[in-house]
Amino acid sequence: MVVNHDYRLAREKMVETQLVPRKIKDQRVLAAMRKVPRHRFVGSGLIGEAYNDHPLPIGQGQTISQPYIVALMTEALKLTGKEYTLEIGTGSGYQTAVLAELSRRVYTVERVKPLINGSIKLLDELGYTNVMYKTYDGTLGWKENSPYDGIIVTAGAPDVPQPLIDQLADGGRLVIPVGDKLSQELIRITKKKRRFVKEKLGGCRFVDLIGEHGWKD
Repeated sequence: MVVNHDYRLAREKMVETQLVPRKIKDQRVLAAMRKVPRHRFVGSGLIGEAYNDHPLPIGQGQTISQPYIVALMTEALKLTGKEYTLEIGTGSGYQTAVLAELSRRVYTVERVKPLINGSIKLLDELGYTNVMYKTYDGTLGWKENSPYDGIIVTAGAPDVPQPLIDQLADGGRLVIPVGDKLSQELIRITKKKRRFVKEKLGGCRFVDLIGEHGWKD
């Protein structure tokens, strides 16, 4: 069995070999990636691969994203610790934990009930008290708690869901993969008063975003 100290070393190696060389520079993001125990968010048979440079299956046809992609998307939100952040696609809860380290509060939406139930249990065990959960169609967002300073979508969409744009605060940032089912472009949309500025952050591949404003189940 690998001891906890080795997991800390594995996280440090992950940051120094996978994130820093790819120009992840936000020190708060790097600190969160060093802290959150990624191995707790994968099945027991995959613990040995938890800190490797690739995504991993988490069941229900879903995945935990590659560490670099988690860091890239998180850094793109430019979180300072004061933000109310919406996450679409709770999955294993790993990205949720990273966001919880960096946000005032995280609202996370997942349509697959077994996944969100597992994430609630684990994140509670890890002591995260600033996360609220909802089992729902993520393409509709979570209107009751909007607007959000940051919105992150961890599944690939054919287009940006309009409800998410509507729920973005002035000055807020939305990070989402958009494209077809085989590949997407990671984009960031920043709301500046009545204008929306779109930036491309690079190619990626995610599972499908299912819902009313996404792909059909």
